[in-house]
Amino acid sequence: MSEQLAQMIDHTLLKANATEEEIITLANEAKEYNFASVCVNPTWVHKAAGILKGTEVKVCTVIGFPLGATTSDVKAFETKNAIENGATEVDMVINVGALKDKDFDLVEKDIRAVVEAAKGKALTKVIIETSLLTDEEKVRACELAVKAGTDFVKTSTGFSTGGATMADIALMRKTVGPNIGVKASGGVRDRETALAMVEAGATRIGASAGISIVKGEKSDAAY
Repeated sequence: MSEQLAQMIDHTLLKANATEEEIITLANEAKEYNFASVCVNPTWVHKAAGILKGTEVKVCTVIGFPLGATTSDVKAFETKNAIENGATEVDMVINVGALKDKDFDLVEKDIRAVVEAAKGKALTKVIIETSLLTDEEKVRACELAVKAGTDFVKTSTGFSTGGATMADIALMRKTVGPNIGVKASGGVRDRETALAMVEAGATRIGASAGISIVKGEKSDAAY
């Protein structure tokens, strides 16, 4: 069970003050525990990719992070740059304000810009930032993400007012169906919570507490 769970975890370090030494440690931990990926800010992609070269561990980064308020062109450029540096998965933040304004064409265009930039080169995950949305908005965001061609929908950045909940995971899974991934991210810090998210429909877990989750320990780690 621990090995299976590890292979669903994006081992994450996204805090602003992350150091090179911490990124090296993160990547080496990912190799040791066979996590699905490391998830790091774009500035650390090249370093992580170098350490993980030749392993099965993917390099994931975040686009338009954490606010989602950069333009679609910037997000597309950031995606291409990250892939050039070695990223094989990209997690992009939607334009939350546009969704609130019901400017659904803009939201879809924004997501599609990243999907197209990554096409054939990197898996894409769309962060909808559930803590800022109504259930109706969560559903619409997931629908737009699927329409734009994403591989995954994801709950949270971990930097807003809240993180993943089982109710949100269940709603997202119901909305996207069985063929799109669902990533639970934000506040998942122990095995019990991680397994509950999987039971609710998550196929990936984003966590800075990956080792504690696998070992069945409690953790106070945060992104």
